[in-house]
Amino acid sequence: MSLKKAGSESVVTLKLVAERLHLSPGTVSAVLNNSPSAKHIPEGTRNRIFAAARELKYKPNLMARSLRNRRTYTIGVIPTDISDGYGGQVIAGIEEYARQKDYFFITGIHHHDPELFKKYSQLLLERGAEGVITIDLNLQYSIPLPVVAVSGHRQEENATNVILDQRLGVKLALEYLVSLGHRNIAVMIGNPDSSDAAQRWGAISEVARELGVPIRPELTVQLAGEESGPALGYPYAKMLLERRQPFTALFAYNDASAIGAIRAIREAGLRVPEDVSVVGFDDIQAAMFHSPSLTTVRQPLHQMGEIAAKILLDRLEGQEDWPKQVAVKPELMVRESTSKVAS
Repeated sequence: MSLKKAGSESVVTLKLVAERLHLSPGTVSAVLNNSPSAKHIPEGTRNRIFAAARELKYKPNLMARSLRNRRTYTIGVIPTDISDGYGGQVIAGIEEYARQKDYFFITGIHHHDPELFKKYSQLLLERGAEGVITIDLNLQYSIPLPVVAVSGHRQEENATNVILDQRLGVKLALEYLVSLGHRNIAVMIGNPDSSDAAQRWGAISEVARELGVPIRPELTVQLAGEESGPALGYPYAKMLLERRQPFTALFAYNDASAIGAIRAIREAGLRVPEDVSVVGFDDIQAAMFHSPSLTTVRQPLHQMGEIAAKILLDRLEGQEDWPKQVAVKPELMVRESTSKVAS
């Protein structure tokens, strides 16, 4: 068997795989490219083809595939930010699934800026993106491509929303704090630009009412600005403390703001969790390794990215029946930043 040379490396072609198995190149191509006709090929034959491709270290010619199908196999990913743990974990899930399917993605950051989002949308269209995944987008948008929105809540004709069950996440957190004896609970409300902010605040108000726990205006602050790291929560926690209204627990909008709040609480001479328990939301990687480690409502961010990529790629590969919404479930991660109310 002869191998073509590409520089100093040998290239195994699809034709060579077919010769090894005494099959037609069309049969091998259908299986390795997962063509619709492949389902009519016996399973034993398909397994032989995959085994031979692995043995020979066959790599598909993606350029030829693109030219043949007149496709780019490229998608766009537009998150709010990539410097925070939230966007990074979602993108990691997207990348892992897209890589397995030999798709490439281009990223642009929208920063909740409508003009910036419009610009990136146009650039993606010009570069031949076949579909788009948005992350934490709370803007009016219209893209003439298939769209999957992670933490999206708008009803768009061509979009699927991958969302968290916000009410369940809030319920897990507040019920846990109440079980520890907390009644004076401060709340950091999300930036209105964040796509989950309104839904989460509505869930907090509703669940707190059901539990008989008052959410007092003097113990609430709303985050604002473009900061996405721990500096997001630091000044707002100081604002709460300066009001001199006692609270024994703080439910932060996300982990970044919770970590910033812990610093402000400590600077005020208070201890976490002995004097103030703190609960975050998201379970970014820093949550486990912060000191104290952060009790938080876990969003399966990596999984949400994988789900978004699978839905979008399935649509691009011709799946006609696709979901308009997919909800994932949160779980409470209990760590060191919470404890019972001091007696």
